[in-house]
Amino acid sequence: MDLSIVIPAYEESRKIARDIEAAAQFLKGNALAGEIIVVDDSSQDNTAEVARKVGVPAEVRLDVLRYEPHRGKGCAVRTGMTATTGRYVMFADCGLCIPYGNALQGLEMLQTDQCDIAHGSRRLIASDILRDQPWHRRLFSRTFKAVVRTLLGVPRQLSDTQCGFKMYKGDVARTLYGQCVTDGFMFDIEIILRAIRQGYRISEFPVEWACDLDSRLSVTRTPWPVLAELLELRRALSQNNPDVGQDGADPHPKASS
Repeated sequence: MDLSIVIPAYEESRKIARDIEAAAQFLKGNALAGEIIVVDDSSQDNTAEVARKVGVPAEVRLDVLRYEPHRGKGCAVRTGMTATTGRYVMFADCGLCIPYGNALQGLEMLQTDQCDIAHGSRRLIASDILRDQPWHRRLFSRTFKAVVRTLLGVPRQLSDTQCGFKMYKGDVARTLYGQCVTDGFMFDIEIILRAIRQGYRISEFPVEWACDLDSRLSVTRTPWPVLAELLELRRALSQNNPDVGQDGADPHPKASS
């Protein structure tokens, strides 16, 4: 298996078919033996049902996982990543904000051993921003970046920690996500910090990006849960105990296909 693509989904019944079709065409068009793993984070709509009905080329494997109750994006990505079998793996947010063709540069960086982890970044000079975030989300993003650098010591050279388009050597991803305990949006930060502590190399590549205004991240509802997650993450990492999830929750819930 060349490449595994994980797509986390929550209430995405209107988008998920288009995402799966684009991922499948990317794999087939680039002659990559691959799998697509959609993880439904206990959506209340019919996201999983829609995903299972999408037709993909015979050479592409499609697996749709669903668990209950709703846990958060971090749990969805972790569930998918630990189920992958590919030599290389990636996750991509729903909505096709970044075309799958952008993954070729990240894949080449991994294949040529330039790095162990390749992050898409919207902040690089070579990136092409087709539709930027609204001003309030840009303000939230700048504030968040300052907080994580101060609170957790995230390196300044990582320009876009939250971009939902990240690629990994398969064994690296399965190791790191097997240790991850963050259920919510801050899982990216935990993976970065664990990767740095374990000596994995992280590089960035430019992307073509258009903001999805139908994002599940809300600047009015999200800040306090994010801060709570960051504080919990700092505590968990300081204790260096990868086997205990937040509030004692199982970090690896059982998902049904």
